[in-house]
Amino acid sequence: MLAGVSTASLYPLETEKAVSTLGELGVRNIELFVNDTSELDGDVKKQIKLYTTEKKMNVISVHPFSSPLETHFLFSDYPRRVKTITDIYRQYFVFARDVGAKLFVLHGAYREARCTDETCVERYLMLSDIAADYGITIAQENVHYCRSGSLDFLRYMQRECGGRAKFVLDIKQAVRAGYDPKEVVKALGSDIIHIHVSDNKQGADCLPVGKGTYDIAGLVSELNGVGFDGALLIELYRRNYGEYTELTDSVNRLENIISLYGQG
Repeated sequence: MLAGVSTASLYPLETEKAVSTLGELGVRNIELFVNDTSELDGDVKKQIKLYTTEKKMNVISVHPFSSPLETHFLFSDYPRRVKTITDIYRQYFVFARDVGAKLFVLHGAYREARCTDETCVERYLMLSDIAADYGITIAQENVHYCRSGSLDFLRYMQRECGGRAKFVLDIKQAVRAGYDPKEVVKALGSDIIHIHVSDNKQGADCLPVGKGTYDIAGLVSELNGVGFDGALLIELYRRNYGEYTELTDSVNRLENIISLYGQG
């Protein structure tokens, strides 16, 4: 298991500056949250590649800012929109491949979207096939305001995809949907390949590790039990912590937990 940080935790700092900031802090495992399509190529990508190579940073995954569009494009009944977003996401897959990432995070359709669950599975598999051509795995995140916020839906995906569905477990999103994240691990098992980590307590559901009361050690132990060997990356909102050093403190605490309860 690896510990690290998502650049989303530094938003609205520009993506390449977020990367360099994390590098200077000594963070070596990151998720890149792309904040604009202009960042997928040109100078921004060059800066990111140069810096991550220089600092020996491991880009685990890529998260698109365009997740809210997925309902109206990828899961639309209008074919032109489906083609539009798949063309855009091909650019993300090229970017992910070029910076060394292997995972792409998908939110999926909003809970109230008109598309059927069958369409959600069909489009997930379609996008997974496209991503595979670039060496990228699509990982469905549990998002409380999306169809994926339901554990029943995630189980449905797992069953209907015939072993091809892979998942991102986001602790805060599980809590917001009314689940203990350990319950999600028990349900989805080894198909969980990536974790977004935050601590929580009564009245605050997105905190640095150690600032809440959630049983992260128990979660890591549960993950260890299903053979999880991926990355646990800190993902906070900028308003939920003060100094950037709170991110590295979180990583250090998480690494200690992994050394005791996981496969470090």
